Amino acid sequence: MENQGAEAEQLKERIVQSLEKIRHYLQIDGGDVELVAVLPDGIVKVRLIGACKDCPMSIMTLRAGIERALMREINQVKRVEAVMG
Repeated sequence: MENQGAEAEQLKERIVQSLEKIRHYLQIDGGDVELVAVLPDGIVKVRLIGACKDCPMSIMTLRAGIERALMREINQVKRVEAVMG
């Protein structure tokens, strides 16, 4: 069990590092992303904030930008979902 917790924490840290690599592109347009949760089944929950929150292109940013970048770098990531609020 302890090993599982350490692995989950390492995965979370890798996701945070990957988000840091793309955060600059979101911030250029006044937006940002924050990690909300990493589920055991490989689903990553994020919150789009700032200009990204209400942008009509936010689903494209989520799928073509954030999800693609995370899945390319981290095999365990299966999908990225946005949470509201």
